[in-house]
Amino acid sequence: MRIALIAISDTVHTSMHRRTFLAKSAAVSFLPVSTYCASTRTAEEAVSIAHEEIWSRFIDDYGIMLDFADYDGSVELPTPEECRLGKPNALGWWTPIENGGFFNGLYLEAMLQRWKLTGEESVAAKARRLVDGLLLLNSISEVEGFVGRGVCTDGVSHYAMGSNDQTFPWIYGLWRFLESGMATEEEATKVKKRIIDLVETIAAIDWMMPAEEPFGVRGGFLKNTFESAPRLLFTLRIMNQLTGDPKWLKKYQEALGEGEGKTRADFCEEGMKFEKHRHSWTAGNSVAALRALWELEDDTTLKERFKKGIQSSVDVAMESFPLADKYPNNRDAAFNFDWKMMNAMWKPHSTEKEAVQLAMLQLREFRKTSPKRGLETTFVREPVFAAWIATLEPDRDRLQTRKKEISELLAKYDPSTMIFSQFFPMEIAWWRMKSELS
Repeated sequence: MRIALIAISDTVHTSMHRRTFLAKSAAVSFLPVSTYCASTRTAEEAVSIAHEEIWSRFIDDYGIMLDFADYDGSVELPTPEECRLGKPNALGWWTPIENGGFFNGLYLEAMLQRWKLTGEESVAAKARRLVDGLLLLNSISEVEGFVGRGVCTDGVSHYAMGSNDQTFPWIYGLWRFLESGMATEEEATKVKKRIIDLVETIAAIDWMMPAEEPFGVRGGFLKNTFESAPRLLFTLRIMNQLTGDPKWLKKYQEALGEGEGKTRADFCEEGMKFEKHRHSWTAGNSVAALRALWELEDDTTLKERFKKGIQSSVDVAMESFPLADKYPNNRDAAFNFDWKMMNAMWKPHSTEKEAVQLAMLQLREFRKTSPKRGLETTFVREPVFAAWIATLEPDRDRLQTRKKEISELLAKYDPSTMIFSQFFPMEIAWWRMKSELS
């Protein structure tokens, strides 16, 4: 059954210009060199630029963060027909609406941390706008427990599959909203109910993430890995907090000791590791879950194990910091804004495996005309997500010793040279660090 959208705020963000959803006249854009000089800007100034870029280019009319947009904020969204058919693929990968649940949920914490420090009403309005976007993403499907990636030109149509990387930040961000003290009593009641309803739904299907037909589900929280363990434990722990029902605490305690070889508690203590490619942007969700578990845990032994895992994760994340030096801070590299060129490779598909295979073939072609994408995903996304992970450090003194290194990394970037919104963790890192050290 379709769940009605619950509006948290009717406030309109007045500084965001109205975007035009127009196709680019030329397939590939070659853009001029930026005049930015990182050495002349502080971390605070770089973060301020990031904030302006996010709110002028990447937050759509529904309060949902887009993956990419042109420098004037224009972007071509999928049509309802493309979403219905799953073009270019049913995951929505490589489109501007690929990661709304993921990015909104995490970015919301930046606004909450800033508001707690400054009390700015404009920032509270932006936080509520992001909450509205999150609630919309859980209101657009008749499938209970579904969290969409984004909406297309009609504000409702969407791709059929979400993922654990969309659902976890959805839960996490809304929980942080409840914890922040910003929510009114009415808002808190509505948001709490929405979290509880969603979690009860996914728990009933073995912690899988619901998808629309013909796909059924995509991803889940039950794997015995570092990616999944903290996410499941966090979700169980906050359900006990939100409902007061002891069954969730019992499930949490049982889940800690489950696992063949390593238990979930073992994975939490071990922390984030990379066997091949560095992917702090997705692994950071699990470190955030672990940090929340550390905040919530009363058992001193278990709390220390969580702390150890966070600190190990921070050490691993900071190994990505040198990648920031390789980002050129200019607009020179080509980017193909006509992502719909991938529709030519489309063919009907009805399973997650088929969708992933198709998407990866499409990406190979897209990369050939869009080297800018690789520059940003490797030399911006990885280091800035790593910076955010570094600020999840629970030891204040240890974080203080790393403040300079984190600040220097943030100061290296000029977000006005970027096509993808994935620099947004600059704000989370900055405001979380300021909050922790204040």
